Amino acid sequence: MLLFWLPVILVVLFLVILLNFIPVGLWISAWAAGVGVSIFTLVGMRLRRVPPAGIILPLIKAYKAGLDVAIDKLEAHFLAGGNVDRVIDALIAAQRANINLTFERAAAIDLAGRNVLEAVQMSVNPKVIETPIVAAVAKDGIELKVKARVTVRANIDRLVGGAGEATIIARVGEGIVTTVGSSNTHKEVLENPDRISKTVLGKGLDAGTAFTILSIDIADVDVGRNIGAQLQVDQAIADKNIAEAKAAERRFAAMAREQEMLAMVQEMRARVVEAEAEVPRSLAAALREGKIGVMDYYTMQNILADTAMRQAIGQMTEGQTGRPGPGAPPSSLPGATGGGPGAGPQRPAPAREGT
Repeated sequence: MLLFWLPVILVVLFLVILLNFIPVGLWISAWAAGVGVSIFTLVGMRLRRVPPAGIILPLIKAYKAGLDVAIDKLEAHFLAGGNVDRVIDALIAAQRANINLTFERAAAIDLAGRNVLEAVQMSVNPKVIETPIVAAVAKDGIELKVKARVTVRANIDRLVGGAGEATIIARVGEGIVTTVGSSNTHKEVLENPDRISKTVLGKGLDAGTAFTILSIDIADVDVGRNIGAQLQVDQAIADKNIAEAKAAERRFAAMAREQEMLAMVQEMRARVVEAEAEVPRSLAAALREGKIGVMDYYTMQNILADTAMRQAIGQMTEGQTGRPGPGAPPSSLPGATGGGPGAGPQRPAPAREGT
């Protein structure tokens, strides 16, 4: 009994594996649609690791739409990494819209990374690109914030190698800044916003892009800050800081000069003290050498004592009245205080003849 069912089971397994490897159902669908595809072509796709459904179904769609597309081109496009179904949909849409689009061009656009179906749809139904808010400053220093809407249509011939939406937005922003910046006052732009559209359209900003600019509409214009006044305020603050820094520099220089003068005064005082210290030695040397006599020395001592007395009286008068008394010499010689410790013997001056 087992020997009888074993060959049957083997035959059934073989047929299941064969039918799974050979898409007979897909071949029947193609034959029913009028697409001539041999069973060996489907087997070859399996061997080349190409899903037959990904090729046959778009081929049936193209045949029904009246497109003449070779199956080898579809398979080559799939092996190159393209999207066969999207390319066929784009070709059908282009044919219905009476747009001249070949399979080679559509395949190149698809392999370039662009959505060829979306490009065809954009050629029929233009797309509106809304720019971000562009800030520009007129000549009077007033800032304007402008938002624009750009209506573009895809250019099939420039889709390969053409710039995208980002370039369109950047160029429109450049035109807005140029128009506002060349206006004498911001009121001119507010009165005639269409100046921006005329300037941008007149420059041909769609050159080298994958789009054709149809129109540029100004959606919103808002008045921003007074940039000119703000710059003047910033400049005034900067000038004030510079002036304060220069004044501080001069003040510090004056303080340094003052300290230098004080140091010089102390140095001069030290020299005066040093010179005063030489006076007693000079007097002693003059006495030893006989250049002055004893009487001359005592006469000088009397003069010094008289001077010291006058200074004391002047200080007493100043303390009582608050006013300075008679001026005294700025300094006296050492030991010249009248009657004080260390003062020499006081002798009357010799009387002159005839007194």
